[in-house]
Amino acid sequence: MKRITKLKYLFAFAAGVLLMSCNRNDKLSDAYGNFEVDDVIVSSQVTGNLLQFNLSEGDQLKASEQVGLVDTTQLYLKKEQLEAQKASIRSKMTSVQTQIAVVKQQKANAEVDKHRITKMLADSAATQKQMDDITGQIDVFNRQIANIRTQEVSLKKEIDVVNAQVAQIEDQLGKCDITAPISGTVLEKYKEMGELVTPGQSLFKIADLSYLNLKIYISGAQLAHVKLGEKVTVLIDNSKTTDTKLTGTITWISSQAEFTPKIIQTKEERVKLVYAVKVKVPNDGSLKIGMPGEVRFNHKN
Repeated sequence: MKRITKLKYLFAFAAGVLLMSCNRNDKLSDAYGNFEVDDVIVSSQVTGNLLQFNLSEGDQLKASEQVGLVDTTQLYLKKEQLEAQKASIRSKMTSVQTQIAVVKQQKANAEVDKHRITKMLADSAATQKQMDDITGQIDVFNRQIANIRTQEVSLKKEIDVVNAQVAQIEDQLGKCDITAPISGTVLEKYKEMGELVTPGQSLFKIADLSYLNLKIYISGAQLAHVKLGEKVTVLIDNSKTTDTKLTGTITWISSQAEFTPKIIQTKEERVKLVYAVKVKVPNDGSLKIGMPGEVRFNHKN
């Protein structure tokens, strides 16, 4: 009788453990990962000393807000030189236009004389040679005007070249202003005021922390049930025994399988092929870069 009673207790205990196991499995998350951020690294576009660089890590910046300035002295002097060169060319152009006006007046006077000679020739009061001479003189004036116009065209092209160089300098001057490309938080600062920078050198890193991406990995079996734009439940640790629930949206699914990242603890898990997925989660300030998170899909597989 005691043996039967003991067996009943063992059976009840085993059933309880099994039930608890089932309940725990029901609550297990579908995927795990860490939070990332879409950051932007701002680099210098010109060479020079950092005359201003007014920012610190943690600063909140607005898009297009100026935070620094690279020395513009040499570029400014180059622009002044080009402007003086352009003024000189314009002066030459004015001289050329004056020459054209003078020759045109001479041609007009010759055409008046030709008109008179034409009438005199009709009355036999002038010779054909006089007509030929005045006609030849007008032709000379036409050639002179054409030649001077060629000089004018050449000068206009020179001005176009200088204008293009001025535009290039102005573009470089604009790039001396260091501005925030997006609204966000300064995560890292790589240079200090007074340092020499060159094109391509990183100055600072900024990111919009109003949302973070939870990068998770799912199996091939789960892939068919995951869709872009799908809402999912995101869990982050609140205490040792409780979680905080958030809502996220799937924004990216990798098209290629990869081996599980090395951050996974067991070798058995690391050799599995998985697909990376990004879940966009609004950040109320509780989410931090690198923080672990879990995802439960709301669909039924």
